[in-house]
Amino acid sequence: MGLLRIRTYPDRVLREQAKDVSNITGNTQRLVNDMIETMYAAPGVGLAAPQVGISENLLVIDVNSREEKKYPLIVLVNPVIMASEGTSEEEEGCLSLPDFKSVIERASKVFVKGFDREGKPVEIEADGLLAVALQHEIDHLRGKLILDKAGPLKRSLYKKRVFKKGRSE
Repeated sequence: MGLLRIRTYPDRVLREQAKDVSNITGNTQRLVNDMIETMYAAPGVGLAAPQVGISENLLVIDVNSREEKKYPLIVLVNPVIMASEGTSEEEEGCLSLPDFKSVIERASKVFVKGFDREGKPVEIEADGLLAVALQHEIDHLRGKLILDKAGPLKRSLYKKRVFKKGRSE
């Protein structure tokens, strides 16, 4: 197992529509293990394969705190949001957008279907932080970032800062 490099904006892979995983192989299992290790090391509560340069529909999530283990570690292959309801606004950050946070409006509840790391069907009904994390990571699989949901001024300022930093390195 090993830590993977987390891709940051404006890396092109973050804007790609990820491809469905058609066959779960030993390579897929290694990728899942490496993504889990990378997520914990970052530290983050979720990580999608495009964030580590792999354009595949695969994500890992662990919204547990050190004190409370409410949910198991989630590995989802080819996840799809089947239904959602309500709205909520929460401040979000992203491992692929260093030093960027924004209040994002999302569905307050979601129903997600996909497959676990063994290829067995999984259904998750979620609210709270887990609903936010699922929507955030599934957005990554669709080439969307929280930057896209931020206000135009905040988005513009962040983009200018990133491009200015990139030119100065």
